[in-house]
Amino acid sequence: MTVLVRALRPGHRPDAEAFAVVRRACVPAMLSTADSVMFDLAHAHPASRYSQLVAESDGEIIGTAQVGVAHDSPEPGQGFANVYVLPDGRGIGAGSLILRTAEEYLAAEGVSTVFSWVLDEPENRAFASARGYRASRGAHFLRLDLADGALPHRQEPPVGVELRTGASFGDDPRALFELDAETVADEPSDVASEFTDYEHWLTETWSHPLVNRELTTVAVVDGRPAAFTLARTDDASRYASGMTGTGRAFRGRGLAKLAKNDSLHRARAAGCTEAFTGNDAGNEPMLAINKWFGYEICATEVRHVRSLG
Repeated sequence: MTVLVRALRPGHRPDAEAFAVVRRACVPAMLSTADSVMFDLAHAHPASRYSQLVAESDGEIIGTAQVGVAHDSPEPGQGFANVYVLPDGRGIGAGSLILRTAEEYLAAEGVSTVFSWVLDEPENRAFASARGYRASRGAHFLRLDLADGALPHRQEPPVGVELRTGASFGDDPRALFELDAETVADEPSDVASEFTDYEHWLTETWSHPLVNRELTTVAVVDGRPAAFTLARTDDASRYASGMTGTGRAFRGRGLAKLAKNDSLHRARAAGCTEAFTGNDAGNEPMLAINKWFGYEICATEVRHVRSLG
């Protein structure tokens, strides 16, 4: 079999559909649609040098890679290459070729340190280790059955707290951007992030085709967004928490739990049957909150890192 690696064709729906199929097959907890794949490529920040690579065997896309520069990190020279190959397409060199292509691309963009998420399975970890990657921090994917599972009872907000949908903030949610930026800055990660570009956040995050503003819940205190859970949904009745966080001044009051519970109840009422979320393996407080909701770990990824020589 001949394996070919190339860039995904911008705006090409068959390419995007095949890309999404590979992503869903390899990581079911990560929502992906043809529209979201095309949107990610079309609206990526120019400084990210974002690229989507595909590996083809006999004209069929069997592997994908998301590649780019960590432009929002205060430390220069960092990049990422997340590679996934269909189980039936492994063993013919597709993973090696697409990773090598990604590394060459990043090196040409000035990247010296490459981070890659690797599914925590012996075969995948051995693949990464053999190519010079060392394991770093882990992260869990969690699943909640919304169709048959029991959610905690909905709670009335405390005095002075109002629950609002993301849609109520309209097309100028600057206060939500500021809250998101604060929570992302405090999120455990190997690669620090700083959100400073509001206009790009509006395009890349707030207007993303997977973001569901109606199911997004924001806890507001004295007119100020204090905690939120960003809802994402696909076209198959699946829901995912894109981000859940609380502003520093409001932590310890259960507001994130309040917002997420409200969003999950409304998602179930809207017909969503599965809910997914992700947690850094060391983020015990958030893991405890998700366990309280009934989430169970369904997969684990381990971030790996390699220095390009």
